[in-house]
Amino acid sequence: MTKEEKYNLALWAMKHALNKGAQQAGVTIYNSIGSNMEVRKNKIDTLKQAIQNNLTIRLYVDNKYSVHSTNRLKKNELKKFIENAISGTKYLTEDKFRSLPDPKLYYKGNSENLYTLDQEFNNHETKQKIDLAFQAEKEAFGKDDRIISVTAGYYDSLNEKVLVTSNGFRGDSGKSYYGLSASVSVKGGDARPESYWSESAIFLNKLEKKGIGDKALHRALRKIGQQKIPSDRMPMIIENRQVSRIFSPLISALNGSAIQQKNSFLIDKKGEKVFSEKLTIEDDPFIISGRGSRLFDSEGLATEKRMVIENGVVTNYYIDTYYAKKLDMKPTNGSTGNLVFNTGDKNMESLIRSVDKGILVTGFNGGNCNGATGDFSYGIDGLLIEKGELTQPVSEMNITGNMKELWSNIIETGNDVYDNSAWLTPSILFDEVNFSGT
Repeated sequence: MTKEEKYNLALWAMKHALNKGAQQAGVTIYNSIGSNMEVRKNKIDTLKQAIQNNLTIRLYVDNKYSVHSTNRLKKNELKKFIENAISGTKYLTEDKFRSLPDPKLYYKGNSENLYTLDQEFNNHETKQKIDLAFQAEKEAFGKDDRIISVTAGYYDSLNEKVLVTSNGFRGDSGKSYYGLSASVSVKGGDARPESYWSESAIFLNKLEKKGIGDKALHRALRKIGQQKIPSDRMPMIIENRQVSRIFSPLISALNGSAIQQKNSFLIDKKGEKVFSEKLTIEDDPFIISGRGSRLFDSEGLATEKRMVIENGVVTNYYIDTYYAKKLDMKPTNGSTGNLVFNTGDKNMESLIRSVDKGILVTGFNGGNCNGATGDFSYGIDGLLIEKGELTQPVSEMNITGNMKELWSNIIETGNDVYDNSAWLTPSILFDEVNFSGT
């Protein structure tokens, strides 16, 4: 289906909904293409390819709201689908806060290309993709007698959508994604340590294709001999690619739904210094080829550059139209774009050398955070740091504490930004973290 055909179908569905009793409506038509391949023991283990189309309609009927989706996109079937959806919506409870956004806040077009879609996506041969997976496997396969298994994979996806609303929004967007990964398990006494490495990119010619298997093997081997160490309160470095695990509760706490439902430890904290002065984060949705780059959000609201946290001060909440009305606040956007962390001047090696005794966290194993209080407990894997050197691999340990205290105890942010994500996180060194072990 071409972009023009998607717009025409979305507009038709919207008009049909209005003709059948909806006061407002929004329609999104998605299409996606993706493939996933895994290789093991020099053979293809998994080969999946999928093409999907979907129409989602948001209905506002007599102060009642509902959302409905279907992958059956022929008009004769959509007519009945929409009519049944409107009929069902009339049975719901009224919600006076439900409406489409204020049209003045919509993205109006005429902005630069953010280059988030690889125009060559459909031109890449399946053999090329499989060869990349085999290449990643080959880097580790048979390279050490302690290896038990090596699995490598290639994956890609292309997602496009058009969005129209009955109060004037028209917009479309597209994103592509490519990835390579490898996972290695090894012999290690009674245990079977395993680890992985992955790389991703928006354009295939920008994807890092070498070193994936090598790094997965190295990370697995250095886990051999993992054990608990005595409980202690000491510094902690978290690898850049793992920071998102402990940062996501902060973003959740900044979300309008959590604030309105009293399930946020950052209620009424806007404008207050809550975290370390070393924590500064900007949401920049306009980075060229950024993973979270976008001109408008899922509602059609225009995106903006915004400070999220500045020198430890909470400066922004993520609030969509619905929760903005319930909270009597101005809507921003309901989700994040590219989160850009201010960085320090030390790389990982320098951060490690600065620690007399602590732990480098290289992975998390379960755990949770209480959204209302910020209290957390996570299982961790990592390496003990002694006198600035990595020594004993550690596992089966927990970190516990409170998010506000943890993020107030930043000693240093690294300069090693993880750019395989919309959250551009550096490695971070925290002080005074509770580790529970033996």
